Amino acid sequence: MTGIHVTPRSSIMAAMAFVLTPSCHQNLATNAVMAFSPSHLSITPPPTTRSNTRRALVGSSTHIRSNAHGSPSITPSTTTFLFSTPPSSSSEKRKLSRPERKAIEREKKERQGGGGQQPKGYQNDSNNSHNNKRSNRKHNFKAREKVLSSKGSAGEGPYDLHSNKISTLNSESTADDVVKAIKRAQNLHDAHDIQHIESFLIDEVDETFAYGFRGSLLARLAVAALHMSNHELARKAIKVRRTEHRSSMLPMESSAIIRGMLRVHNTTDAINLLNDELSLPLAGTPLDTPANQDRIKHRALSLCSVASRHFFEGEPCMAVTACKMLIDLGPIVRESRLTAELLEMPWTRLIQGAAQCESGIRSGSVVPCQPDVDLPCNLVYSVLNAMATFPSDNNDQTYEALSNALVRRTVFVTGAVTVEGIPEADRGEVVFIGRSNVGKSSLVNMVTNRKSLAYTSKRPGKTQQFNYFAVNDKSDREKEIRFGDEVKGEKDADSFYIVDVPGFGFAQVPDKQRLDWSSFLSKYLDTRKTLRVVFHLVDGRHGPIDEDFNVMRNMADTLGKRVKYVVVLTKADKNVKSASKTNQGSVSKQVLTKLREAMNENGVGKAPILLTSAETKLGRDDIWRYMRLAAEV
Repeated sequence: MTGIHVTPRSSIMAAMAFVLTPSCHQNLATNAVMAFSPSHLSITPPPTTRSNTRRALVGSSTHIRSNAHGSPSITPSTTTFLFSTPPSSSSEKRKLSRPERKAIEREKKERQGGGGQQPKGYQNDSNNSHNNKRSNRKHNFKAREKVLSSKGSAGEGPYDLHSNKISTLNSESTADDVVKAIKRAQNLHDAHDIQHIESFLIDEVDETFAYGFRGSLLARLAVAALHMSNHELARKAIKVRRTEHRSSMLPMESSAIIRGMLRVHNTTDAINLLNDELSLPLAGTPLDTPANQDRIKHRALSLCSVASRHFFEGEPCMAVTACKMLIDLGPIVRESRLTAELLEMPWTRLIQGAAQCESGIRSGSVVPCQPDVDLPCNLVYSVLNAMATFPSDNNDQTYEALSNALVRRTVFVTGAVTVEGIPEADRGEVVFIGRSNVGKSSLVNMVTNRKSLAYTSKRPGKTQQFNYFAVNDKSDREKEIRFGDEVKGEKDADSFYIVDVPGFGFAQVPDKQRLDWSSFLSKYLDTRKTLRVVFHLVDGRHGPIDEDFNVMRNMADTLGKRVKYVVVLTKADKNVKSASKTNQGSVSKQVLTKLREAMNENGVGKAPILLTSAETKLGRDDIWRYMRLAAEV
């Protein structure tokens, strides 16, 4: 039966009265597709392909799929049926099993790939994206070994490889061929191929191979050998490279070899290679040439790798030694005119490694291995010292990690109004002084990475007492302060006090209270033995005022050599039109000249001057360089 046509007036009645015999129903289920519309009833031939079938059935009421035996079957939709009830066969309704679905997927992939069948477990080296997936990296080499052994009585050649794409190396091979072979051998840990590549580069070709890139290929071979823990092969490749290609060695290659040595814990050879191939330029040579800049850059990055690797592995002595070498390198980096963008120093990772190692020291799981190396009270300070000598990019992520590592816990201890009310002098202290509304509390919150450690207000004179904040005190110290509970434990070795004192100037307070504050401050500065740093904040928009001159004279007469006096210009972002990451703030020449003249007249002309902004986070690193003096008491 090929087709039935009914006139439009009687199509619906004909459909309701239409009855098929069993043979006709079977013929319909296997060879035809039923289509129904209000205007006609017909049976049309099925589409020839699976994709055509799917396109033909879009929007129709009948769906076709294969049954368990591979033959197509009709499954009517639940919305519209040609008959009064759907077919009752259970085999037509059931879903495909998982093995059946997977078989269909495999067939589809084979049709899309278009390649021939390959031996089981064998990975082709073609550029096909399906073959280059990381999940397909297994290789049993059996198929390739059969090919190699069937070449003749001579057997496998000395430079034959397991790779199907680069099957052998010869004088016509390019540098790209060798690099691909090395990468493949490294990824698959193919000791056979890496040994043959080494024999080819060292024994077969000379220094003119690949237009003189043989030294670079030996460096890449050494990195792969270190990755595979083949130290003998790596040493041989490094020796030949250093002997025959010293004039063409690139700093980037030496840095990669150093990282490979550190990965296998070969620190001694890594340091020797650093001092040999990445040594500093000779004295008297210009440092801002591209060649010297590249060498200095990769020496700095290699030292960062040494420090980072040892911090994360719980070996602080070697890491601190590497940080000291970075401190010595910093001035040379600045002289070479390398910027933070060109260097791309991994300061964040260094800080995270130092913080992890410091946590291990506090818990007792990390023990310093070299007693002759002086460790700071917090290992992060060794990284901070190195950062201070390098060009800074004021990266928010870096300084957030720095603040979180140096300020792990903070607690408000007391608000003193007399000398008798201040806490016991059992740790170092830093004090922030300045006129009212100069930004003392905002600066404290910025350097500690806390939003409301010190209260801020637009109304001058918000701070009415000497506020003591304990940094890195023992856990649950707040319970001891507020409720008098006895809390066990000790403060951390890098604990110190931050003191926020009332502002002077136009604070709306009585004259007697202002005089009491001045007397309290003078007595505090003169008698506090654990005081280490005094930050004198001056408004960067207007410069010093009369009260600032009085403070400078007081500091010159009162402070001893043990206390560092630092002048801090605040609100630097207000001096630029639109402060941003690239334009974080500045100070006018008039204000800076006025400040220097005032400092010279009042006996503090040698004090350092810092430029800061609580809005753009400018000056965080400079503030911490001096705050660490209190932590080291």
